[in-house]
Parts: sequence; structure tokens; C-alpha cells
Amino acid sequence: MEIVQTKSDLRQYLRTANLPTPIGLVTTMGNLHDGHLELVRVAQKRCKSVIATIFVNPLQFGPSEDFDSYPRVLEADAQQLRDVQTDILFAPSLDEMYPDGQDAHTTVSVPGLTDVLCGANRPGHFDGVTTVVTKLFHLAGTDFAYFGEKDWQQLAVIRHMVRQLDFPLEIVGVATQRAPDGLALSSRNEYLSADERKIAPRLNKTLRELRDRVLSGNDCYDELESTAKQRLSEYGFEPDYVEVRDEVTMQLPAAGSTQRRVFAAAFLGKARLIDNVAIDS
Repeated sequence: MEIVQTKSDLRQYLRTANLPTPIGLVTTMGNLHDGHLELVRVAQKRCKSVIATIFVNPLQFGPSEDFDSYPRVLEADAQQLRDVQTDILFAPSLDEMYPDGQDAHTTVSVPGLTDVLCGANRPGHFDGVTTVVTKLFHLAGTDFAYFGEKDWQQLAVIRHMVRQLDFPLEIVGVATQRAPDGLALSSRNEYLSADERKIAPRLNKTLRELRDRVLSGNDCYDELESTAKQRLSEYGFEPDYVEVRDEVTMQLPAAGSTQRRVFAAAFLGKARLIDNVAIDS
């Protein structure tokens, strides 16, 4: 696996290496787990070469969030990527990605989809995501890019951006990878204490219960959402939101919609956990 750390070195390598095509891209912030590695494995089924990136992007962190404490374990991450036979790792520094500073940097915004759910509670978060992803798409020039469905809203935002800005690549969603007890894999799961880790799977359990009530004919979403939030509070979570939304528009589902999904975010100790479950499948 080739490791490059500057934009110029990445461009030079891609010009001269003659990588077999098609090429897939997996963007991460490092501190990798099997969910990230599954993105690489899925990419390899369709692509002959795979580029992974590791960059902890400050633009998508709020002022009171965990940017400074977010784990940076590049050597361990690189070994995991070698083990799954990734072709290139691009791991730039902060100055390399934002040489003019963060405040003066051009940003990319996707209106509408980013005003709800995580976007409502983390102002500027998705602008940070779409800005850094835009840069990485331009730098890597791949045919496909792979994103996990755990961050479904992010996936929807990036798909929308790619379509509207005519990026010449396809976005591929990959099913959420879970622990045997149902907890969605996340780099932030390591913030959980032993007792919190035992509670954490109840987030997914609560969403599945809400889904089942909808499928049984109860479409009073406000009532179901309120009950789910109360249930999470009783378990020990601090719910951020639980909402049924259209999985494409991120808006309230229209009557007769067949693309509904229930989304949730909740704090458990220091960890902010997110998850989603398809209602219509």
C-alpha cells in the first residue's frame, strides 16, 4: 500500500502509477473499525483499485465537540488498511488540506437536507462534510465513492450534492455494520464505559420497535417519536431526536410514502450515538 500525505504527491502518484480501473474511494477520519474496512471490501468487489483517506476534518466539528480529543492512530489504521489490501492511503495534515486557514476557506452547502435531524442540532456540520468530501473527490478523481448507511443523512446529502454539481462519480451506500447485540459500529463507541456499552444496543432496539408499530398500522408519528424518546430516557440516554422521515428528502413523509426511515441521535455519557432503521424495505 502506498501512503501519501500531500496533494501534490497524490496527484503525481495517480498520474504515473497507472492504477487499474475502475477506482473506488473510501473517506474516513481514522480510528478505523470493521465498518470502515467493510467499505473497502465492498469497494473491492466492483473496483480494481481502492483509495482510502484519513483526515480528521475540523470543519465538521462544533466548538464544544470532540475535535481535539478525537483519536488519531495513523500507524494502526494504516496496518488495518494494508491487511485488507487497500492500494493507496491519503493522510494529509490540517495545513495541507486548509493552507489558507479554516475561516477563509470556501465552503460547499447543500440546502434543505442539512437543516433537519443532525443538521438542526449541529450547525455547520454538513457544510464541513460536503466541503472536505468535495476536495477529496477532486483530488482522487475516482469512479465510485463508498459511504456507510449508519450516517444515512450524510449519505443523502452527498448523493444530492454529487447529482446537482455533476460530479463524474457514483455514490454507493454500504449497509451498517453492527456488533452481535445490534449496536452500530462507530469510532465513538470507545467513549462508552462498560456499563454504558451494555445499554447502548437499546437505541437500535427502540428504533426497531417504533418501525414495527408503524408497520402494524400506527402512523401517528408524533406519538410514536415521543414514546421512543421517553423510552430512551428511561434507559439512561439523553435523546437528541427520534424522527420518522422520508429517506431521500429528509422531510416528513408524504401520505402513502414507501421510503420512510426512522432516525435517532442520543447521548450516552460522552458518546453521541446515531442510528437509523428502514421502515419500508
